[in-house]
Amino acid sequence: MQTYEKTITVSEEDLDQLNHVNNVRYVQWVQDMAEAHWLQNATKAILDHYFWVLVSHHIDYKNQAVLGDQLRLKTYVSKSEGIFSIRQVDIYNASNDKLIVKSETKWCLMSIKTKRPTRIPAEIITLFE
Repeated sequence: MQTYEKTITVSEEDLDQLNHVNNVRYVQWVQDMAEAHWLQNATKAILDHYFWVLVSHHIDYKNQAVLGDQLRLKTYVSKSEGIFSIRQVDIYNASNDKLIVKSETKWCLMSIKTKRPTRIPAEIITLFE
């Protein structure tokens, strides 16, 4: 399975009133990782014909992160079938490899031309295997 990883540092803008990363920020990072992985792998031809919409989002908050923590974000597609794709995004504390967040999102592939759901073609599935 093809993965995409990125390391970030927690900044003051990421914190909530309790001085740990705001839960909403994790949701944004999950979405950002999905988009970055898609844009890294998809060809211009694919991008000209398809886009994804988020159908559902599940996130488990396992531990907290605070200002200055280095976080390793890792994403991969665990399943693609029909019009849907299931994506995992895990966020770890980079210094001790402790799992901070585990998420699963369900995405639907859409046709740019029709603005309707469309079956995921093999050319897209193989980009993320």
